Amino acid sequence: MNALHQYLLDSYRAEQHRDRLPPIPGTHDIETLRAVRRHRRCRTTPSGRPRHRLCAALDRWLHPGAC
Repeated sequence: MNALHQYLLDSYRAEQHRDRLPPIPGTHDIETLRAVRRHRRCRTTPSGRPRHRLCAALDRWLHPGAC
């Protein structure tokens, strides 16, 4: 089953239960790719140090046992 089939099935079920329709496949792809790119840029520089204080604080908060 591909994404389109799953979307059609979920849409049908949502209509039957009078729920909200699911998002169309691919709607949030660009946002997801940008978030991944931003996360990778934020993690480290070539020297291995965090780029910004905010990124370092977020990294410590999100990955407490990594350092």
